[in-house]
Amino acid sequence: MKRQMTGAKMIVQALIDQGVDTVFGYPGGAVLPIYDEVFQQNSIKHVLVRHEQGAVHAAEGYARSTGKPGVVLVTSGPGATNAVTGLTDALLDSIPLVVLTGQVPTFMIGSDAFQEADTVGITRPCTKHNWLVKETDNLGATLHEAFHVATHGRPGPVLIDIPKDVQFATGSYESPKPSTSRYQPQVKGNMEEITELVAAMETAKRPIFYTGGGVINSGPAASQLLRELVDATGFPITSTLMGLGAYPASGDKWLGMLGMHGLYEANMAMHDCDLMINIGARFDDRITGVIDSFSPKSTKAHIDIDPSSINKVIRIDIPIVGDVGHVLEDLLKVWKSRGRKTNSEGLAKWWSKIEEWRAKDCLKFTQSGKVIKPQHALTRLEALTKDHDRYITTEVGQHQMWAAQYLGFEEPNRWMTSGGLGTMGYGFPASIGVQMAHPESLVINVAGEASWLMNMQEMGTAMQFGLPVKQFILNNERLGMVRQWQELLHGERYSQSWSEALPDFVKLAEAFGAKGIICSDPDDLDDAIMEMINYDGPVIFDCLVEKHENCFPMIPSGKAHNEMLLPGDHETQGVIDAKGSVLV
Repeated sequence: MKRQMTGAKMIVQALIDQGVDTVFGYPGGAVLPIYDEVFQQNSIKHVLVRHEQGAVHAAEGYARSTGKPGVVLVTSGPGATNAVTGLTDALLDSIPLVVLTGQVPTFMIGSDAFQEADTVGITRPCTKHNWLVKETDNLGATLHEAFHVATHGRPGPVLIDIPKDVQFATGSYESPKPSTSRYQPQVKGNMEEITELVAAMETAKRPIFYTGGGVINSGPAASQLLRELVDATGFPITSTLMGLGAYPASGDKWLGMLGMHGLYEANMAMHDCDLMINIGARFDDRITGVIDSFSPKSTKAHIDIDPSSINKVIRIDIPIVGDVGHVLEDLLKVWKSRGRKTNSEGLAKWWSKIEEWRAKDCLKFTQSGKVIKPQHALTRLEALTKDHDRYITTEVGQHQMWAAQYLGFEEPNRWMTSGGLGTMGYGFPASIGVQMAHPESLVINVAGEASWLMNMQEMGTAMQFGLPVKQFILNNERLGMVRQWQELLHGERYSQSWSEALPDFVKLAEAFGAKGIICSDPDDLDDAIMEMINYDGPVIFDCLVEKHENCFPMIPSGKAHNEMLLPGDHETQGVIDAKGSVLV
C-alpha cells in the first residue's frame, strides 16, 4: 500500500524496512531534513563520526563483520567527496554499502551553488551503481533498488544523491517488494562446466584450492561447503588476504596465505600445481606476480559470480559463473555421485612435496635482546586473544602483512582489512564499525603509527559511543613498507619514509579520555597486552618495535612464485635491482 510522506521521512522509513539498525554519518546543510527525521525515531542508531572517510570505513567494518550492508549518510560537496576513498576501497574489496549523499536543490544543480559537486559524476567510477533522484515519488523505489544492487551478485557500494528539495517534498512511498528488480545476477553454475571440473579433480596429481573474499561474501553456508570439500578431497588450500577465515587456519590442509608476502609453501604449491581451482578470487596482481610465470603448468578453473572477472587477468580453462555457495553445493553433489574419486597416489606425493616446503618454516624469527620484534608482538597477541570472541581490523603496511601471517582465523567475517586499494587509515574507523555491530566482542585494530594517524580523530567517536576498541600500534617510527622497498629497490635512499614529529600516544589517548599503554621491553609485553584486553574502554597501545625489520617472505616485483625471498636472503645475496633481480 502506498503512503504519502516527505522524501526525508521516506529515507528513514526505507532504512527501517530494509532492516538497517545502524547508520554512520556526519550532518550538513544538504541533509538536515533527513537528520531531522533521524532525530524523531528510535529504530536506527546513528553514529556520529569525525570525518566522512571514517564513516565509510566504519560502515565497511560493520558490513564485513556482519554480512549486512553498511549504511552511510553525508552531506553534499565535501561530505560526498570525502567519502570517495571509502567507496573505492569498498568497490575493490566487494563490500556492500549504501551511501546517501545530500545535494543542492534540483533547480540549483549546475549553478556552482554552495557545497555543490557533481557527486554522481565523481562517484560513477568508484561505485557499483549510483543514482541522482530528482522526483520524490521515485525515491522509495530507488532506495529499495539500491539495497538490492549492493547485496546481490558481486557485492559493492552504491550511492544515492538526493537534492534538498526532494527531501522536503511529499511523495508516494511503498514498502519493498521481493524480486521486482531487473538486476538478477546468475547464481547457479553451468552443470556441464561443474562436471568438467569434477573430472579434472578426479585425475589431478597436484591440485590446489585458491580461495578469496568471494567465499566469505557468499555467506556462512559457502564457508561450510568449502570446508567439507577440502576435508573430503584432501586437497591443499590457500587463500588471498581477503579470504582469510573461510577455511580454518588450524586445518591440516591449510597452507596459509599466498601472494607477495604469502607463505613459501602456498606460493610454491601455486607455482607447481597441475590443477588450480580459484574460488571467489580475482587474480589480483599482489597474488599473481608476473603474469607469464603464474602457475605455468596448471589447468585453471575459476568460480566467480562476476562474469567480468573471469579471463580478465588470467586465461581460464574451466570458467564457472555463479555464486560460490550454489556452485560448491552442486560441485560436491556431482563429485559424490561419481564415487568421490581422487588420484590418491598423486595426492600422496604432492603432500610429501608440500611438507618439504613447509619444513622451510618461512615465518621463523628470533626474538632476542630488549627490542620487540613485530613478529613477536603479533605472536603474543595471537596467543593471548585467540580464545576470545575476537575481531581483527588492520591499517595498511608491514603490520598488515605480519598480522595476516601470524594471526589465525578460524571463522569467516573475523578479519577486516583493506586489500585492493590498500587504504591507510582504514583500520581504526573499521574497528568502530565492527564494535558497533558486536558490542560484547573483543575488537582489535592492528596498526602502524603512520596509518593510524590518518584517521586518529575517530578516537572522539569511540569515546562518545563507549566503544572499547583496542588500537594495537606497531610503532617503528617509519613508513615501514615504503622504507622496506627503499632499502631493497632504491639503494637505501630513505626519501620521506619516517616522521620526526610523532605524538606521545599515551598522552594522546589520555587527552581523549581513553587508556594509553606503552611497551618497549619484550619481558613486559604479555602483561601489557592483558592490561589492554581487560580495560573496559578504548585503548591506544603504543608497542615500540624494531625500526628496520623487513617483512618476509616476499616475491620481488617481476618475479614468479618460486623465486621468493625468505628472511636473510637479501643480506646474503645482495640487494635487488629496480626490476626485481638480485644483485650479487
